[in-house]
Amino acid sequence: MAVKVAAAFIFMLFLLSTTACQAKLSSAFYHKSCPKAESAIRTAIRTAIARERRMAASLIRLHFHDCFVQGCDASILLDETSSIQSEKTAGGNNNSVRGYEVIDKAKSKVEKICPGVVSCADIIAVAARDASAYVGGPSWAVKLGRRDSTTASPALAITELPAFFDDLGRLISRFQQKGLTARDMVALSGSHTLGQAQCFTFRDRIYNASNIDAGFASTRKRRCPRAGGQANLAPLDLVTPNSFDNNYFKNLMRNKGLLQSDQVLFNGGSTDSIVSEYSRNPAKFSSDFASAMIKMGDIRPLTGSAGQIRRICSAVN
Repeated sequence: MAVKVAAAFIFMLFLLSTTACQAKLSSAFYHKSCPKAESAIRTAIRTAIARERRMAASLIRLHFHDCFVQGCDASILLDETSSIQSEKTAGGNNNSVRGYEVIDKAKSKVEKICPGVVSCADIIAVAARDASAYVGGPSWAVKLGRRDSTTASPALAITELPAFFDDLGRLISRFQQKGLTARDMVALSGSHTLGQAQCFTFRDRIYNASNIDAGFASTRKRRCPRAGGQANLAPLDLVTPNSFDNNYFKNLMRNKGLLQSDQVLFNGGSTDSIVSEYSRNPAKFSSDFASAMIKMGDIRPLTGSAGQIRRICSAVN
């Protein structure tokens, strides 16, 4: 009996500690300590996207690439030093992930009004939400209170970030390891409607794949020759590349997914029905995308006394 009571007590402590940890992330986290933080970040994000529309996709992707490596802790922003190996140069990030300077500008604005209060990790999360809203996508209440990592891991960036050549099973597994469902994965992939890809990531598909629309492949070959042009860019959505909408899913149903990791979402597999649903119901896609972004933002945040609030996002204090 005593053993059962002790076990129950330990379980209660676990539940309480888990609840306490989760409670530290709150949309009201800065309401007293820095009430103008979100408006300052929003101004910086809108300015950047007004200057370059593509930046919206880049900021959403930056949040994704941060959260999938060590959790949502701004480790992706750290520059290389004698004691830190940067994630910026890891495969999947190198010459691909963008928007670092936009986060730096937002951080600078926030530091002027509330020095040492708002984390870079939270700024990334807010920036992704504001980027989505600015280009016609959904908005959501961002849970805040993350702290910044003092370490980075290029090794994890290589092994845990999804790759453009992944098959469906591998993609589902990668997302499940982060607590995200197949539906979350498909919804998050919908942000590709804003993105662009480099030639080397889709060359094999447009020249060798059988499940690709011939006219679509022909169009893409103009910017992606069989040899050379590695970094030449092409929009992932040929129809409305600058607007957040559900055309990405309509494209997949016509075999017009540019990356292999896009088209596998609609290729006779378990996610076909989700793609079809989103292609017919843009409101459902928007709602699920917002929910998935909130879930992604919950991946292993540093809270309480863990980590630090970096004064400059690219370096530890």
